[in-house]
Amino acid sequence: MEWFIGIVFFIYGLIFGSFYNVVGLRVPINTFLSQRNSYCYTCKRKLSWSELIPVVSYIIQKGKCKGCGSPISIIYPVIELATGLLFTVTYLFFGLSFQTIFGLLLVSMIVIVTVSDIAYQKIPNKILLFFLPIFLILKFFLLDTDWVSSILGAACAFLLVGIIIYVTKGGMGIGDLKYFTLFGLLFGWQLFLLLFLLSTLYGAVINGILLSLGKVTRKTKVPFGPYIGASAITVLYLGRSIIEWYLSLL
Repeated sequence: MEWFIGIVFFIYGLIFGSFYNVVGLRVPINTFLSQRNSYCYTCKRKLSWSELIPVVSYIIQKGKCKGCGSPISIIYPVIELATGLLFTVTYLFFGLSFQTIFGLLLVSMIVIVTVSDIAYQKIPNKILLFFLPIFLILKFFLLDTDWVSSILGAACAFLLVGIIIYVTKGGMGIGDLKYFTLFGLLFGWQLFLLLFLLSTLYGAVINGILLSLGKVTRKTKVPFGPYIGASAITVLYLGRSIIEWYLSLL
């Protein structure tokens, strides 16, 4: 039965992942409500239903538009597949519980923000503000939450990242500050410190790889939101275990 439920979560994740691509690309440029149909960004042709099947359509069309043959960004199937897998993993970690709902919402926000930050180097306020009240209701009324730790986590995030922005004169953006502060509120101060450490580690490793491959230069402005999101997902699943492992070494 568990494998069947896992497959259902995966399928729903694929579908929502396709929708999150649209949200992440349209909300920052204020076209989410005005553009009702999906279309090719090159030839402006309206896409048929057969071209909108998550992952499958990309594979069948060999990554190209049916009409003009222009390449389709790999980000579409990657985001769809990643969302499907993350939905499934969230269920496998937490079962059918309020924590699963919290995890699915967290994954959803992270996926949307990641798309926006990659496409426009923006972390939209509208997305964070949409999810914030839902998180607060879940976290503080339906889940067992340490209010003091959450407040300290938000304060710690705001001060730490704010100092970094001031000292580096723009080494991070205000969007990163808001994103970190939200995670500080949701995870508490201990898990936030782990999240911050992991985000810098992920950023250093991946940017180092991109530099060595010549994909970016030291002057290239690389969005930091995806690294924050990846570290938040790591903390969601493994945060407590990592902290307990670290403390056992002391």
